[in-house]
Amino acid sequence: MNVQRLETRSFRNLADGEIFPSGGVNVIYGDNAQGKTNLLEALWLFTGGHSFRGAKDSELPRLDSAGHNAPGAQLALDFFSEERDQKAILKIENGRRSSVINGVAKKTGAALVGKIRAVIFSPEHLLLVKEGPHRRRSFIDGALCQLRPGFAGTLSMYNRALLQRNALLKDLVRFADLRDTLDVWDARLAKLGAAVMTERRTYVETLAPRVEAVYRGISKGKEALTAVYASSVKELSRGFDLRQAEAAFLEQLRQGIRGDIRAGFTACGPHRDDLELFLDGFSARAYGSQGQQRSAVLALKLAEAEALADVSGETPVVLLDDVMSELDQSRQDYLLNHLHGRQVFITCCSPETVGLQETGRRFRVESGQIATEEV
Repeated sequence: MNVQRLETRSFRNLADGEIFPSGGVNVIYGDNAQGKTNLLEALWLFTGGHSFRGAKDSELPRLDSAGHNAPGAQLALDFFSEERDQKAILKIENGRRSSVINGVAKKTGAALVGKIRAVIFSPEHLLLVKEGPHRRRSFIDGALCQLRPGFAGTLSMYNRALLQRNALLKDLVRFADLRDTLDVWDARLAKLGAAVMTERRTYVETLAPRVEAVYRGISKGKEALTAVYASSVKELSRGFDLRQAEAAFLEQLRQGIRGDIRAGFTACGPHRDDLELFLDGFSARAYGSQGQQRSAVLALKLAEAEALADVSGETPVVLLDDVMSELDQSRQDYLLNHLHGRQVFITCCSPETVGLQETGRRFRVESGQIATEEV
């Protein structure tokens, strides 16, 4: 997967025009609030997903002097994928997205899913380490939804079954005769939950050695990062297949029923699991420095890109927004000069950091105007 050309029209604060990225490292630099992240956002939208900044589609067209959004915006991308040159157009009109893929019009922007692959790091992703298990579960689930199209449906059915069981647990306090229906929901929850947990566990086992290797490169071997899938179903911590997972989950649901009724919610299952990260055996969340935590998230995202490449056969584009702050020079050098075999876009502000880049292309952004510089 390789981006050859990006064209922007009335998008955010970016001047209308086009850029021709390098197939290697592309550094997008300039002062704050000039439009660097807008350029990454334009690229990311071609994955079919929503803005990684949480913006609504209606907020993406350029603002006029009165602070009103333009009626629409358009992005065009020339790219090489699946052993051929391709072209995609993304139109944003009246708060809605539509697309054109190789000349074929599509009603939605989501039609681009699977056509253009990318992984994104933004400052918000630091919460993967800093916050609780929910963020890390979402990271695993998001990656799995790209790798295995059926996983999203299974996860959605599990979450609906969980809501039904939790509602029933609350009703049992007043209506004890509903107890017999709990067995039905337990069986369904165990079946769906086992499928979610086995998929997650398998993915983390595939991801873990990649995370360790990437982090070793980023840190130049100064410390080791370990990723482990931690299940709330006790027996599953030692490894399991699908049938064992279902049986173990069902047994723990039955054993914990009194506590669940008192609490009014289900205390175990994939909704309580975690991706634990350890730096030299210690919790990265509790003991990692800002730079170490940032490096850990980078290792997760770059390992995600490798796993996606193995399954899809296409190396995804890597988008790194504001990644350089709080990294020492050796870690910055790794990101700028040692991410071989993939196309990378990195935003940064520091001229000193830009000067470390040895190959590729640079784009200076000032008030939305983009100037191309060869390294």
